[in-house]
Amino acid sequence: MGKRSKRISTEGNEQSLESYPFGGLDMGNLPDSKPSPIEKIVAEPKIEKKKSRGRVDVIRQRSAGGAGWMTVAKNFIGISKEEKNDLKKQIQKRCGVGGALKDGMIEIQGDKREDVRAVLEKARFRVVFAGG
Repeated sequence: MGKRSKRISTEGNEQSLESYPFGGLDMGNLPDSKPSPIEKIVAEPKIEKKKSRGRVDVIRQRSAGGAGWMTVAKNFIGISKEEKNDLKKQIQKRCGVGGALKDGMIEIQGDKREDVRAVLEKARFRVVFAGG
């Protein structure tokens, strides 16, 4: 013999069944409703993008005397000499090479464009490789 399933009674006031057919049912511990997708969008905090501090050109050129390469970061706009000096020190530390600050440009010994790019992007500059 099979088991008899327990049925939930749907009998009740005819008016309540017309407006909401499941109104007489016991919902137990179920949550009322899920938040709509619109409520989710409104509830999530908006993440602000970090604004770029401007474009900086990074080029590779022959050093004086033509013996080797050097990397030059130039065209800094609205940045003080002290901040450029701090950036130069950070780049030198990351690359493990020497460098100089001349005429508002940061000169680094060797072809270290990728390392220079990483430090400048961390400082929120938009880095563009220019020249050779």
